[in-house]
Amino acid sequence: MTKEIDDLSTVPVDATRGASQSVSQSGSGALHQRQSRHSRALQMPVSERRVVLMAGDVLASEIAVFVALALWAQHAHVKFNADFITPQIHWFIVLPALWLVLATAHDYYNLRVAARVGASLRRLALIVTEVLVVYLATFFLSTPGSLPRRFIVYYAALSLVLVGLWRAARIFLIGWTGFRRRALVVGAGHEADLIWQTLKEEAAGDYELLGLVASEGELATVADPQRYLGAGADLRRLVVEYGVTELVMAYANDVPSDVFDGLLACYESGVQVTPMTRLYEQITGRLPIEHMTERLWSLVLPDEAHSLRANLYALWKRMVDIILSVIGLSLFAVLAPLLALVIVADSRGPVFYTQIRLGLGGKPFRIVKLRSMVVDAEDGIAQWAQTNDARITRVGKFLRRSRIDEVPQLINVLRGEMSIIGPRPERPEFVETLAREIPYYRARLAVKPGLTGWAQVCYRYGNTQEDALRKLQYDLYYIRRQSPLLDLMITLKTIGTMVTFAGT
Repeated sequence: MTKEIDDLSTVPVDATRGASQSVSQSGSGALHQRQSRHSRALQMPVSERRVVLMAGDVLASEIAVFVALALWAQHAHVKFNADFITPQIHWFIVLPALWLVLATAHDYYNLRVAARVGASLRRLALIVTEVLVVYLATFFLSTPGSLPRRFIVYYAALSLVLVGLWRAARIFLIGWTGFRRRALVVGAGHEADLIWQTLKEEAAGDYELLGLVASEGELATVADPQRYLGAGADLRRLVVEYGVTELVMAYANDVPSDVFDGLLACYESGVQVTPMTRLYEQITGRLPIEHMTERLWSLVLPDEAHSLRANLYALWKRMVDIILSVIGLSLFAVLAPLLALVIVADSRGPVFYTQIRLGLGGKPFRIVKLRSMVVDAEDGIAQWAQTNDARITRVGKFLRRSRIDEVPQLINVLRGEMSIIGPRPERPEFVETLAREIPYYRARLAVKPGLTGWAQVCYRYGNTQEDALRKLQYDLYYIRRQSPLLDLMITLKTIGTMVTFAGT
């Protein structure tokens, strides 16, 4: 007999209140002491931890602005009072906002990065340097005397120190074992193994995995028997004994009766229950589509796709597309003669290259690119580009690494065939093949393709079916979560790729 679960809401509640009482009644003093210790630990969901990261950074940035203004006033021999601060009040908004934008662009709020002090401090130095560069560029382009010089140097040094201390402090919740969420994985099979490995590899600083609970009849599908702690009937006892804060549900739909009953008992007493798909999405920024059946289509397609909010977002996005396309094509027109000259000098053939791709709803259109390969590179057979592909010209390598070869597609954006941000348009031959092999692949056609996208900034260039699957996971995450803020993040990451020649 089985019960069916479509989705369990993530409801943050105190898992240890009832647990401490039960342990006390059992007379186990050591157990009660351990449970009380975990009751005092701050247990935050992944999304809340990112908010705490941002809040701490903003506070450190605000303090840096305040102290930098005080040092500036001291150096200028003026009184540091309200009359001095009021004309400079905009710096308390501009610099923290610039900080958040650059930090987001560099994945500074990725919990895996935050849990590693070394990686976090290296990224911090890069962000502070970029803030300094942006300010200095603005300084030299502004009217002489309109911006302070020493102030930004003070701010850069102070923000580096203050944010560094905030991130490196042992009392900080990321990386401090006492603040990790104590979790049990409920389920067996590939889904349970996937979320187990994901939490171990990408959220070890946030989750302390205690073990796995599944029905006794599912023991044969447990990847590692040492993880197994008990059946559904043991679930409530295990939650109390180990001070469990969160149960991660690795069942898609049908749940064994004993597990379902144990789950409800824990839920009623205040334990947080989180679906594996939702947690995977929050941690990785992609969807585990290879483990979703057709019955879970609602976890893939966007919510409220035709709502007023969605329509307003589409209108805003189209306006941005038009404005950026006009600006981009105007700048490209200045460089086009020089680019045409070096392309033709390096390899005979046309300057531009066109190719049929599939757009919104599977409608074919012809994209325009700068040619980066030799003429007749495919010889009539569609094929992916390979690492160190001999067909790519010398100039083509530069064009690809800088992503300049994609700029002419702004014409497609202006026509409305593409958007600045979205899944990259794919060739009909590849779509036909991949749609047969990969679940939900055609869901990419539910939105306009983009000049750049979430998959492009999160994953390397792919030329295999496995790469296509991973990029689809990112694309579907974007389709489901698209917003102006996510678009801005993708834009910033793309600019970083272009400037550092990290394209392929």
